[in-house]
Amino acid sequence: SRLPTHCCLSGNHHHQVAPAISEEVQRKSEGGSRPGKPSGLAALEFDSARVARACIFGGGIHAPIAHVHYNFLESLTVRVNALKWGAYGPTVFKTIMEQFVYWSWFSNALYHAAMGAMQGYTLEMVSTRLNDVLWDTMKAQWAFWIPVQLINFKFTPVRHQLNVVLVTSVVWTAFLSFAFPSPAESLTEAEEKPAAAATAAAAATAA
Repeated sequence: SRLPTHCCLSGNHHHQVAPAISEEVQRKSEGGSRPGKPSGLAALEFDSARVARACIFGGGIHAPIAHVHYNFLESLTVRVNALKWGAYGPTVFKTIMEQFVYWSWFSNALYHAAMGAMQGYTLEMVSTRLNDVLWDTMKAQWAFWIPVQLINFKFTPVRHQLNVVLVTSVVWTAFLSFAFPSPAESLTEAEEKPAAAATAAAAATAA
C-alpha cells in the first residue's frame, strides 16, 4: 500500500523540525563542552543560519524524495512477492534494498552535498567532501539504521514507517553533524584550540 498524501505533508513538516532540533542540540552541546566556548546563556545563542540549512534540507529536499522512496520500496516489495520467502521476507528485503542497494548511499551523499552547497562549496569541494566522509558515514549508517529498520519494517504499519524514521532521524542527524562537521566548522575548531590554549597559559601564568 502507498503512503497517503497527508503522510507526505506531515513528513515535510517533521523533516523540517527534526533536523533543526538535532542541529541545535548538537550545537549547544558543542558550545557547553569545548574549551574556549561560552557556557550558560551565552552558549544557547540561536544559530539561525545553521538551523535554516537543516530545515531547507529536511523539509524542502529530503522529505519529498523520502516519500517517493518509501512508496517505491513498498511497491517493489509487493512486485517481487517478498512474502514467498516467509514472514520475515518483506522485512529483510526492504532492509537490504534500502541499506545496501540504493537509498542509504543516495541519502547520505545528498546530505553532505546539500549542506556543503548551502555553505557555498564549489562542485570540486563537494566532491572532495564526499570522497572524504561518505564511506565512514555508510559504516555508521549500517550500525545505526539496520537494527532500527528491521524493527520498523517488521512491526510498524506501512503508513507510519516514515514517521518512525523521522523521529529517529533527530538522533541520526545530530550524529552526522557532530561526527562529520563541515570543513568550515572544523577550521573554526582548529583556530579556536590555539586561542584556548593561550588563554589557559595566560591564566596559569597570572596565577
